[in-house]
Amino acid sequence: MPPALPALPRAADIAHPAPAPDALAGAEAAIADGLARGEEAALAAAYERWGSLVYSLALRALRDPQDAEDATQQVFFAAWRGRNGFDPARGSLGGWLVGITRHAIADGLAARTRRARLTTLATAHQEDALRHSQHNESEEALTRVLLLETLSRLPAVQRRLLGLAIWGDLTHSQISRETGLPLGTVKSHIRRGLQALRKIIETPSFPG
Repeated sequence: MPPALPALPRAADIAHPAPAPDALAGAEAAIADGLARGEEAALAAAYERWGSLVYSLALRALRDPQDAEDATQQVFFAAWRGRNGFDPARGSLGGWLVGITRHAIADGLAARTRRARLTTLATAHQEDALRHSQHNESEEALTRVLLLETLSRLPAVQRRLLGLAIWGDLTHSQISRETGLPLGTVKSHIRRGLQALRKIIETPSFPG
């Protein structure tokens, strides 16, 4: 497990001194050697030495302090996990960390694009569902109004029995028990009522 890394500096606090390369060569070589051996203190020292550089690169590309902090943490954790892949003969530890930083930035930008795409799709889906729901509600309301208007043209008994069947969701037997009418009479009234409704709906003057 890598050690807990210190807090990152704010962008405004990042300084860029120009130390003499010869003065730092020995210290940087020691950090690189310690990291290769898996020394946690070396990771902390690498973070102290190059953390501001990595953060500034990430901030410049990602333009978001939180995303830049996340990317910086990922860089040093990736360096710890992949420390055996560092070869001093192929370049400096700082250059190696910059290479990891570029990959972390690319990953951060790709993740941001995916989040934006998912947000857009989710928003479009919600808007479409809302429009569909409103359309269905309007259609149902219109159908109900037209049906009520049509039922009003039927005899009172047929109107009542059809209402129990349609909105009461009752079976013929339940309607018979509810009204006290014989089952055969209920079926006959409902059949004649439906036939009358069909004729009314099929007339050219019926709205629809």
